[in-house]
Amino acid sequence: MSERRALLRGRFDLPRHPRPIGALAPMAFEEACTQCGDCARACPEGILMRDAEGFPVLDIREGACTFCGACTAACETGALVAGRAFPWRAAANDACLSKNAVQCRICEDHCDAQAIRFRLLPGGCSEPQFDAERCTGCGACAQPCPAGAISLHPFTPQPLMETRPC
Repeated sequence: MSERRALLRGRFDLPRHPRPIGALAPMAFEEACTQCGDCARACPEGILMRDAEGFPVLDIREGACTFCGACTAACETGALVAGRAFPWRAAANDACLSKNAVQCRICEDHCDAQAIRFRLLPGGCSEPQFDAERCTGCGACAQPCPAGAISLHPFTPQPLMETRPC
């Protein structure tokens, strides 16, 4: 459900799902998108699905996005615009096997951007650390995860702190 509709219906805790690459801001996207499905049909990876309201969402459980731009090129309504930053990054939840003392590094092995490292913890566990600056949000790490522990989350880059001389 869109953020605006969820708010009006009193549903404050509904998770957001990533829209296709190049999507406008949430309200602008929903106003521009006609739910025609052209973007999903154009996607060579087959990772664009419909949400409960019929709008396209990126489903990284089906595979990784190559950022080829086929979805934005197919969108005639302007809801998807080439060159827009993708504001989603990967993260692992507590179902991660490594967090539960099971040796697994499959997400790190599938990350071409080398955005995942593991930090050793006491007790034989290790925790995946996702570098948000390196992560592209492609989802290559999510599909092979045997625990289904990786998903995309909204990301807002932090501006660099201005330093002033003393």
